Amino acid sequence: MSSFCERSEAEMRLKIAISNQKGGVGKTTTSINLGACLAMSGCRTLVIDIDPQANATSGLGFKPNGDNTIYEALLNEKAEPAMIKNTAVDSLFLLPSNINLTGAEIELIAAENREYKLKNLINSLPADFEFIIIDCPPSLGLLTVNSLTAADSVIIPLQTEYFALEGLRLLLDTIDKIRGSFNPSLEVEGLLFTMYDKRTTLGNQVVQEVIKNYDGNIFKTIIPRNIRLSESPSHGLPVALYDAKSKGSDAYIDLARELI
Repeated sequence: MSSFCERSEAEMRLKIAISNQKGGVGKTTTSINLGACLAMSGCRTLVIDIDPQANATSGLGFKPNGDNTIYEALLNEKAEPAMIKNTAVDSLFLLPSNINLTGAEIELIAAENREYKLKNLINSLPADFEFIIIDCPPSLGLLTVNSLTAADSVIIPLQTEYFALEGLRLLLDTIDKIRGSFNPSLEVEGLLFTMYDKRTTLGNQVVQEVIKNYDGNIFKTIIPRNIRLSESPSHGLPVALYDAKSKGSDAYIDLARELI
């Protein structure tokens, strides 16, 4: 994959939260594979796994255990060098998670400026990352609030299913509240259709319904249902390394190009 990252050193790195309070819509799949494709394009990219389920961590080949994770970094508002892991993709790095992060929501309740912990942590990182991808948990709790407060923009994965619009409205309301209280410059980078099967009437109807009712950015790239895309996390690899010729790999390469 040839380099097409042309962001200059003078440009600020772009911090993107991948968020939807619904589970199973492709947040982690997008975080891993978009991050990998950005890195393969020549952009130094960091994936921050802020989901206690730690699926992005295991999906990039790391066991979600031990210290030196987002949990310690978040509480201290600083990531030590040992916390940033090299992955199988050159220029792709990971700040891993584990189940201990479940307790962070409780521990942060009484903390001063609790909504800014992740933002302060990111500000402590080396300045040479051009993209920071934040894999959010499937909820609208304090970890997601931290992610949206720290981010420049949000990508919202939408599974092409019947209830897609209901979840979207709730998340957009939350984004409006975050803008009003903590991060006035937060933008929606775009909606991303995932798990799309062009053979089904429902999938096509959902896409058309969202396009008709949502007055905002929608990515032209649509992520298809793809066996290789589903298999790759169990091998600890992004799909571009697991099967570079698959439709899933092609789709995330297209998404990275569209984003840049």
